[in-house]
Amino acid sequence: MERTATGLDGPALAAGDPSAQLADVTGLPEQLRDAAWKVESASIPPFDAPGGLIVAGMGGSAIGGLLARAALGDRASRPIMVARGYELPPWATPDTAVLCCSYSGETEETLACYEAAGALGAPRIVATTGGRLADLARAEGVPIIPVAGGYQPRAAVAYMIVAALEVAALTGAAPSVRSEVDVAAAHAEELVSEWGPGGAEDCLAKSLARDLDGTVPLIAGSGITSAVAYRWKTQFNENAKMHAFAHELPELDHNEIVGWTGAQDAASFSTVFLDDQDLHPRARQRIALTRELVEPSAAVTRVVQTRGESPTERVISLVLLGDLVSVYLAVLRGVDPQPVEVIERLKARLGETR
Repeated sequence: MERTATGLDGPALAAGDPSAQLADVTGLPEQLRDAAWKVESASIPPFDAPGGLIVAGMGGSAIGGLLARAALGDRASRPIMVARGYELPPWATPDTAVLCCSYSGETEETLACYEAAGALGAPRIVATTGGRLADLARAEGVPIIPVAGGYQPRAAVAYMIVAALEVAALTGAAPSVRSEVDVAAAHAEELVSEWGPGGAEDCLAKSLARDLDGTVPLIAGSGITSAVAYRWKTQFNENAKMHAFAHELPELDHNEIVGWTGAQDAASFSTVFLDDQDLHPRARQRIALTRELVEPSAAVTRVVQTRGESPTERVISLVLLGDLVSVYLAVLRGVDPQPVEVIERLKARLGETR
């Protein structure tokens, strides 16, 4: 691939990001605030769902559920699960709330879950910009959380996180963390100044992008950062148009670590460990030891810490960092971060077989 950009200063970023994806990423603080307002505007009355909460969605619309569950952690008093496919889990009952998230409102898997939840008699809530999902919900009197339009679905992560957090509180699956979201938004503004386009050339986000450029990144999370590791992987896939993989500790120490034995013969691999102050002490020890063991076979190894006080604030900090790194990587690789043409081609082919 021809590399057309060598730096990450203002002119290079403007030239390498013609669709202004960085503006969407750095808009995260205001998006968090707008998302909270949009949930309020939906005026959804609280209701009890003893069976817990299922967040049904795909891709960028599903990640909010995963990240919300990570932020809530052991504060969740009922199961919170993400369903990524055409079916609800077999244990779902009429006492289980189902939040159907589809940015476009046209995601066929999520539409199938919406219909399945209705057939089951489970209470439903929808988060979308419109489409068939919104039409069905309006016709059936199902509450709709409006999501701001004009984004790539993956860039609407703030709306999907907040929707999942708020619905978890509304259904009794977890306590409200609205105050944490407010603080996270303010903290994210500070991090945008530090890591964003106007940040120093040696800031964490830009230095990480330079280190990872030309490698296949393996992102490792644990506990609260496991879902964030998966977010990094998918953002590298879609924005930077590159392979990346995610795994979690301690599980990867029981399998993936052995793959490093022959890593140098296969490709130039890098690894980033996502650390957090509240990880189990043994998990943090595993990060240090695993890094030490794979380092001889890795092009780059980095350990990145969450930033902030509350779990929500810390999850958001690494979401922002990974999103920025993914766009910076796109610029370094000379690719436009916006288009995902192969996904569109796949959807078109699937539409032909309906």
